[in-house]
Amino acid sequence: MGVIIKNVNQVLFNNELELCQIRMSNGVITEIGKNVKQAHDDKIIDGKGHVISPGFIDVHVHLREPGGEAKESIATGTNAAAKGGYTTICSMPNTNPVPDNHQTLDWLYERIQKTAKINVLPYASITKGLKGEELSNMKELKDAGAFAFTDDGVGIQTADQMLQAMEIVASLDLAVVAHCEDNSLIHSGVMHEGLTSERMHLKGIPSVCESVQIARDVLLAEATGCHYHVCHVSTKESVRVIRDAKRAGIRVTAEVTPHHLLLDESDITEANSNYKMNPPLRAKEDQQALLAGLLDGTIDFIATDHAPHTEEEKARGMNDAPFGIVGLETAFSLLYTHLVKNKIVTLKQLLDWLSVKPAQVFGMEVGSLKVGAKADLTLLDITKEWCIDKDTFLSKGRNTPFDKWEVTGKPVLTIVAGEIVFEEDYYV
Repeated sequence: MGVIIKNVNQVLFNNELELCQIRMSNGVITEIGKNVKQAHDDKIIDGKGHVISPGFIDVHVHLREPGGEAKESIATGTNAAAKGGYTTICSMPNTNPVPDNHQTLDWLYERIQKTAKINVLPYASITKGLKGEELSNMKELKDAGAFAFTDDGVGIQTADQMLQAMEIVASLDLAVVAHCEDNSLIHSGVMHEGLTSERMHLKGIPSVCESVQIARDVLLAEATGCHYHVCHVSTKESVRVIRDAKRAGIRVTAEVTPHHLLLDESDITEANSNYKMNPPLRAKEDQQALLAGLLDGTIDFIATDHAPHTEEEKARGMNDAPFGIVGLETAFSLLYTHLVKNKIVTLKQLLDWLSVKPAQVFGMEVGSLKVGAKADLTLLDITKEWCIDKDTFLSKGRNTPFDKWEVTGKPVLTIVAGEIVFEEDYYV
């Protein structure tokens, strides 16, 4: 038995919509056309004229399990991802224990197999325990199925350690994925060092804290030939360094978050810790540089940095609350509303940044809508108007600055390997 989705619109290269049907069998797309072949026992799904896209991919997600299940679990995080239209996510290693050995990574894969709603590809850590002291056994971790290597949440502080890591990772043909932050420049900051931190009398994190480490690392990547990927770029100086590195032929890629594209420091009007994230919301000119970098290809794609925390933790205020906000269930709607509807980007560009480009950057066998591709698909109602309500999230995290925002566009059906893993109530 196969599955056929009828009456759906695919987005063409010229951003035009074309009505089509898609047939799936054994988890693979077997036919796309105006009238696909239908067997008597095929299951039929009515797409109701909505837009079909390759399933979204997020290479930067915190699932918190093991050790942080009060914040999120693999089950709740992947349910939230499916609701947001994501079919593949990559889980960060800042868990307890850290996946810095094959036993922990083996356990993580077993847990993913038992509880995940969608595809989950786990990172392994660059250093043991994320302590920045001793390198993990990366060959062992690759053999155990590590997606890539990162100490996300902490920057690698010495050039020598990053050089050694890049040499090893280059030999393994994987990527170093870097949270870029020079600890000597943080100065206990809790938000961007700028007009808002000055007005609110809070310690600021300077932009150079991020960009100076990227500048170091791109030269190390050039020396080693390693694929170097920059997490959550936030400053105009970082964009400039990455742009120059790409022009020099260095193998560097980068991501940006929805919140850094849509918000800046001026949006923080009170000491609300739902606006506290790392890197922080920067100045307006940084926000503009991020969008320009995305449009010209300096920044390759969008990732959410979904970082759930408990409400008790976030209630501690700007100085003491942990950094991070959730994003899986709101990313598409926010970006569609504020970028596509305002004609800043096209729908085709947005879908590429959410699916095609991350797959291309990391060589994934997903992220395409063609015969022979894995049947990971997202159906989008681009006319649906709705209000973001954190109390309806499937994630355990409620920490979002976008609560009560009015948006347009919503994922209504998410399919992984030909199977429905999420269906919006009003679509049924």
